[in-house]
Amino acid sequence: MTSPRAYSDAGQAFPVYITVVGGLLLLALAYFAVGQAAATRSKAQTAADAAALAAALETRDRLTDQWLDRILEPEAWQDIFEGRTFVPNSCWRAQEFATRNDASVRCEPDGLLGYRVSAETNDTVGETIVPGTADQKATETATAVIEARCSPKPPAADADDAALPNLTCKGGEEWELKPDDLSDLPKPEDLFDVHLADS
Repeated sequence: MTSPRAYSDAGQAFPVYITVVGGLLLLALAYFAVGQAAATRSKAQTAADAAALAAALETRDRLTDQWLDRILEPEAWQDIFEGRTFVPNSCWRAQEFATRNDASVRCEPDGLLGYRVSAETNDTVGETIVPGTADQKATETATAVIEARCSPKPPAADADDAALPNLTCKGGEEWELKPDDLSDLPKPEDLFDVHLADS
């Protein structure tokens, strides 16, 4: 026969059980909210990174085109490699890539050879137990820079007047350029590095 005390103990334990379960549920919902916010921030950072890199890569390609157009004018090479020539602003590429990543961006040149982008997600964090997240969007920034990999090496003193400088590049690579045979030329990725700057 069950004693009245056993029923009494069970009755006292039930509120404790409800409190513990409720606390665990609240904790789980809080972790879920944190996860949602982290995912939204990650999406914003991905959009910012991709947009900044896209703008920088577009400028890298335009600089390469300039170098190819003026390959027989070696006195102009260094200005091209250092970004001291006019290149149209490539922020339109940042906008294009942001749209692909469901975000909007603010983009501006960062020095002669870089772009700084701030990306905001179109989606919000969403409804969570944390007040104010329903309309909250994530914003992250990224800066991409272009760096010349190569520098011109003057021709030997006894070289023909029409001789072009060789290009000495990072990693010990060297391009021997001949004005009468320009079939094998460096590609954009040979001439320039494009990477995200450390924040």
